[in-house]
Parts: sequence; C-alpha cells; structure tokens
Amino acid sequence: MRLLLVEDNVPLADELLAGLQRQGYAVDWLADGRDAAYQGRSEPYDLIILDLGLPGLPGLEVLAQWRAAALATPVLVLTARDSWAERIEGLKAGADDYLSKPFHPEELHLRIQALLRRSHGHANQPTLQAAGLHLDEGRQCVLRDGDEIQLTAAEFRLLRYFMLHPEQILSKSHLAEHLYDGETERDSNVLEVHVNHLRRKLGRSVIETRRGQGYRFGAGAV
Repeated sequence: MRLLLVEDNVPLADELLAGLQRQGYAVDWLADGRDAAYQGRSEPYDLIILDLGLPGLPGLEVLAQWRAAALATPVLVLTARDSWAERIEGLKAGADDYLSKPFHPEELHLRIQALLRRSHGHANQPTLQAAGLHLDEGRQCVLRDGDEIQLTAAEFRLLRYFMLHPEQILSKSHLAEHLYDGETERDSNVLEVHVNHLRRKLGRSVIETRRGQGYRFGAGAV
C-alpha cells in the first residue's frame, strides 16, 4: 500500500516514516501544503496522512481542494489542536478520521489498517480476510485453517494488496504503483518473482495469471 505523509515537523516525520515502513507501507513524504495539494491529486495513493498546520497552504485548504477535485482517497488528519471545533472542521472538509498529537504509533497503525479495510469494503472484519486466508498485519504472516504461514516483507506487502482487492484483475504496472514509493525503481520482473513465491506457499490456484492483463487473487481458492 502506498501512503502520502504530509507533515512539516521533521523529527516527527522521520519517526512516522520509519514506523510506517516497518509496517510494510511505501511512503512518500511532503512538508509543504502546496506540494501536497498537487501530488495528492496526481499520484495513486491508497491513504493520506495529513497534518493541518502546514506552511504554504493550510491542511484544511489542501483537503478541501482534494475533495473538490473528487479525490476519494481516505485521509487521516493529524493535528496538535485538540478542540471539538477543529475536529468538526476537519470532518466537514472531508477527513475520514482524526488523530490528535501526541499519539501512540500503534494507534496510528491500527487506524490506518481500519481505514484501508473500510475503504475496500472490509469494514466489518476485525482483520483482513479473503480467499480463506487471515492476514496478521502485526506479525506480518498469514493464517489458513489455523496454520501459520510465514512471509517475507515483500510477500506480505503484495499479499496485503491482493487481499484488499480480491477477484480484481490487477496489472503489473498498477501493483508497482501501489507497492513502491516514488523514489523506488519499479521492476515488474521482481513482482513476478514475489507472485511465484506466494503461489508456492499458498497454492498456485490462489493467484491466477491473466495473460496480457495481470493477476487475479482468490479466483481459484478453495
């Protein structure tokens, strides 16, 4: 999953980047509201974490511009301002969730997981489930029929994206856009290797290859 972090506090941004990357997210970081207003519309993010007190353009105005442009990406607002008025303004502007500073990193991670599940139609699930699999995002492994299957970091990132999009045909270019940040070289051959590794662990029928189109997860699961 590819996230955009918009935060002008550099020490906090460094801490959040490290934590989110450990959780298996590809993260782009911006510190200026004007840059965020443009990049949030032009790049395919799965979720945006937005601070309100930004230089260049206030966070609420950035959010308002995104929603006016019909950007439906989930937005989690971060702010040091812990008043009901600020919360209401953020929600009215189109925020999907709201977290006041200071906060515990674990709460941020759980809110992100919940927002991603909700935005992909898995709102009623306490964990991500698809094709008979249960993904343990904390331990970055997968459970099937009570058996734990270990995953590498790259396999975990890919499987999480597949499980959020079951039965959908996903091209290699689409997967690369959502699994790597803007600074990482995107190699479709590497993706194919990770798909084959998942097939060996989960069964070949779990991930179907559609020639000339990409992959479909869960179509042949039993």
